[in-house]
Amino acid sequence: MSAGVPYIDLPIEEMGAFLEGAFAFLAFLWLVIGLFIQQSVLAENNEELRRNNANSEKQTQAIAATELNARQETFFKIAEGTRRQLGAITGLLFISSQSITAEGKYTDEQLDEIWKQFASGDFEIFSRMFLNMQATLDEDEMKVLFFGTEIRRRHSDNFIVGFDRILRLAKECDMDNIITDSIIISAHGLLNIRMRQYHPSIKFAPLTATNSQEYLQRYDAVSTELQG
Repeated sequence: MSAGVPYIDLPIEEMGAFLEGAFAFLAFLWLVIGLFIQQSVLAENNEELRRNNANSEKQTQAIAATELNARQETFFKIAEGTRRQLGAITGLLFISSQSITAEGKYTDEQLDEIWKQFASGDFEIFSRMFLNMQATLDEDEMKVLFFGTEIRRRHSDNFIVGFDRILRLAKECDMDNIITDSIIISAHGLLNIRMRQYHPSIKFAPLTATNSQEYLQRYDAVSTELQG
């Protein structure tokens, strides 16, 4: 801009150059301010997104826990009815077995008392009695005991099927095998293992509970790693 020439009297091109120079710093300043504002907004959005993701993860975990709890409650209701059903099957099988046991036959009064215990909620009483028979019967006699007649075989097969169903249901709602293990090592579970072992025509895969030694070894390895 020429010295002593009023701003308003400048030619258009010089006026434009003057304004461009005058406002260049302001434009740069607004650009910097805009970048800071944008970064701040992005940071806030990222933090909000992180909180939303955290809340979403917690909600997902809560929903999964609620669903698992609902499945477990449903399982325990079904399991109680199944335990009673399996107990009734073993009761009928036990009555049929009285004709082949060499000793320890029960009178009608004794059997009535046992059925009363069953009716009061001890649904595994007959299973325990079968397990006690192993001390006096050899393998062939146990096979005859469970599968020696068509009626006994039908009772034993029904027991195996019923137990297998409840075991599969348990695995669907059991994250750490606590429920499954408790079923397998119950009186019904141990009797089921014997029936599968002595079945005359089906070779069943073995049923095993959690190996305590392997479990403790894994626990010890994790504990050692954390301490290290």
